[in-house]
Amino acid sequence: MPFIPHTDQEIDEMLEAIGIKDTDALFAEIPSHLRVSGLEGIPEGMTEMDVSRLMHQRAAENKQAVCFLGAGAYEHHIPAAVWQLTTRGEYYTAYTPYQAEASQGTLQLTYEYQSMMTALTDMDVSNASLYDGASALAEAILMAVRGNRKSKSRKIVIPRTVHPAYRKTANTIVGGQNIELVEVDYNRASGTVSLDAIKQAAGDDVTAVVIQHPSFFGTLEDVDAITDWAHQNNALMIAITNPLSIAILKPPGQWGERGADIACGDGQPLGAPLSSGGPYYGFLCCSQKLVRQMPGRIVGRTTDVNGTRGFVLTLQAREQHIRRSKATSNICTNQGLVVTASTIHMAILGPRGLEHTAAACHANTRALVEQLNAIDGVETAFSSPIFHESVLLLDRPADQVLEALAERDILGGYDLAADYPELGNAILVCATELRTEEDIMAYRSALQAILDVEIRHKEIA
Repeated sequence: MPFIPHTDQEIDEMLEAIGIKDTDALFAEIPSHLRVSGLEGIPEGMTEMDVSRLMHQRAAENKQAVCFLGAGAYEHHIPAAVWQLTTRGEYYTAYTPYQAEASQGTLQLTYEYQSMMTALTDMDVSNASLYDGASALAEAILMAVRGNRKSKSRKIVIPRTVHPAYRKTANTIVGGQNIELVEVDYNRASGTVSLDAIKQAAGDDVTAVVIQHPSFFGTLEDVDAITDWAHQNNALMIAITNPLSIAILKPPGQWGERGADIACGDGQPLGAPLSSGGPYYGFLCCSQKLVRQMPGRIVGRTTDVNGTRGFVLTLQAREQHIRRSKATSNICTNQGLVVTASTIHMAILGPRGLEHTAAACHANTRALVEQLNAIDGVETAFSSPIFHESVLLLDRPADQVLEALAERDILGGYDLAADYPELGNAILVCATELRTEEDIMAYRSALQAILDVEIRHKEIA
């Protein structure tokens, strides 16, 4: 609820001091035809008590469904200590660390986060964070264009196996900046992009190649061959990855002979709950040679005149600190609170905990796919190995099947019809470490019953 501390008398005194009669005069320079006279369709205001009652009623309508839905947002176990610590006042109310002497706690936490992310991705540098994985990809593309001075084309090769929302967001941000995004189709059998397809799309001059690994389909790309080819052709490699997956998969810094140049993605799997869609944050790491092209902030460790350890903002190439024309980005803040949760989450789990979680996700998804494939009318779409998502083909409309599963309190997957119509009745399913054998068997039983009912209806007709 908004809280306005000024009384009518105080407002009148302020208006009198600046020599105007009412607050409308503050907006006199705005033409009348551009002003909104009213808000049609907006209901009258409610009391705090009424709003509280309404929100409790709406919250009670939420179902506690078993989630097999992924597609970029994943339900993982989050230790209770993570958000118990994150929401302490020291973290919860801390803001931008402009004054190092007053912000050592915030700076140290950011430094620890950056250290963990560079270790996880095997990259040289990490920034503080971005809004989400999609905007992180857009910033990575802008970094590549600035950083690859050998290329004049401003052409970025990006496969259709990259998350559809990431591709749309990147196009929105960079499309008007004379940067060309060249989409490359995927192999229908494997669900991955081939190096030959990339070569054909790239032409003689390409600035960067984007690869998501695991892909949006959950499949594993041939990142070593693609990375080496990109470097041999003076292109930079931009890696999009699930940060949990690289606890067991080769990290971007080890792709090919030289590793990826930039790594980005969404940090949501590291301690951020689904929470009706956010907030999440984007991570961005790079090699040392591109550090001055990185947007946002980089926190460093140093010592003061007395030899005491301290933390400072080492690099901050933002328009708030330097001339706008020299800034690498117009990012004005980041998702610091969620980054705090991720840092605590990674510290609690440690390398072995992250590895065990990722392995459990993979095992559960394989078990899920095996059980669902045993049902008539269900088959796996692609032959490529997967991490913890897989595309399944159904013999009837996917939206109807998913709706029927939802009525049984099962979120059965993501309908791919809008983004990949060529796949037909296809869904993307996911099983994290939270899914038990009972959950998987319940899904199988529900899906079997739904498909059997439709078969019986056809027989009767």
